[in-house]
Amino acid sequence: MEKISLEFTHDGAVAKITLNDGKGNVLDAVMMNDLHSAFNDFKTNKDIKLITFEGAGKHFSFGASVPEHTKGKCTDMLKSFHQLFYELIDLSIPTMAKISGQCLGGGMELALICNFLFADKTAKFGQPEIILGVFAPPASLLLPLKIGCTKSEDILITGKTIGADDAKSLGLLNYVFDDKEIMETTLEEWIQKNIIPKSASSLRYAVKAARIRFNDVLKTSLPKLEQMYLTGLMETEDANEGINAFCEKRSAEWKNR
Repeated sequence: MEKISLEFTHDGAVAKITLNDGKGNVLDAVMMNDLHSAFNDFKTNKDIKLITFEGAGKHFSFGASVPEHTKGKCTDMLKSFHQLFYELIDLSIPTMAKISGQCLGGGMELALICNFLFADKTAKFGQPEIILGVFAPPASLLLPLKIGCTKSEDILITGKTIGADDAKSLGLLNYVFDDKEIMETTLEEWIQKNIIPKSASSLRYAVKAARIRFNDVLKTSLPKLEQMYLTGLMETEDANEGINAFCEKRSAEWKNR
């Protein structure tokens, strides 16, 4: 695996995934393929009770690769990215995101699919896709399901970035820690108390039951948003201009069409 590291802890009960591309932990095609490979291996491992996600270094993830959002590449990128969500739904293993620094775009969406979200004070959250002239399909479903339409639309339509305390007040996070070290120590105790004593098999049924409506919405509506993105949005001039302008490090010139 080139851009993630996978470590099993707690006698194999916890699968610790670290996103690591050497900088912003960008979810590009290589990293997504690494995640697909890990998730595929998890299908036959009956002992995993928890999957944790975190970013190497100071940041969780800057998001998906913007150059892979260009019209010629976005079909493969989007289908691969969305497949990660379907795979996690099918696994139904409890998931936890441990977030420091930037947690943006596709990185925030990967965190949002998790059952438990914890962050330290450095964490920053945002779905800035609209600033590039596009939208975020998974977040357009995940945010309303988790925090309601009013709060989620403020994030999705403005593209603004919020801090950890604001994210906690919106209901996005389970808890905010003062720093990464305290988060790591406290969550080790949390896992030992709340996850390890339980049956791996029963935990999966608990996740399926708790998320029966949540998963139905994702499975039904995410394909529709994917189609809207590929056959509607990406046929507009401005969506392509926004992506190209970002890649060329210039300001977008909107035509409003």
